[in-house]
Amino acid sequence: MTRLLSVQLAAGAILAGAGIANAQTTGDWVLGNYKGSGYWFAGVIEKIDGDTITVRYDDNERETTSLGKVRPYDWMIGSKVECNFKGAGEWYKGTITSLAAEKVGIAYDDGDKEITKTGLCRSK
Repeated sequence: MTRLLSVQLAAGAILAGAGIANAQTTGDWVLGNYKGSGYWFAGVIEKIDGDTITVRYDDNERETTSLGKVRPYDWMIGSKVECNFKGAGEWYKGTITSLAAEKVGIAYDDGDKEITKTGLCRSK
């Protein structure tokens, strides 16, 4: 019984830290809550200085923010995202259908499809 409880507590501790970008290093791909907007955008860690992190987003924007405002990159096939359809400025909901580096296939909820860049997508 004690061993089972220890395993459950260890698993809970791992899951509790899963949303924090701990153990991230320069060059890692992350999702950042750009300017506290509530949307998560893909980017790469450029610099870490204590609890401060600089992210270069895939759309070439940069932000220096707290470590708590980034999380490990977790987009995968089947993830729900919003993307800037054809880069025209309108965001539409869809599902990731393919991933290859910064290229992402999207099946939009309205039936449209496109191959776009991660820099034109965000998640909640």
